[in-house]
Amino acid sequence: MQCAQTIGIDLPLKALVWQDVQSQVWLSYNDPTYIAERHNAANCPAAEKIGKVLHTLATTTVKQ
Repeated sequence: MQCAQTIGIDLPLKALVWQDVQSQVWLSYNDPTYIAERHNAANCPAAEKIGKVLHTLATTTVKQ
């Protein structure tokens, strides 16, 4: 929200764990850099940092 206050409409960040018809389980989330771009704050350094943390968290989660 430091880069664009309108980003607050997309907070808190969420993740969705779901299973498709082939029983494959997926972990989905909107990348913070995508959210920042939607709010005309494409170069927001906070979004990039948070995106890296979420990617690491998601990757670690699905490996276990």
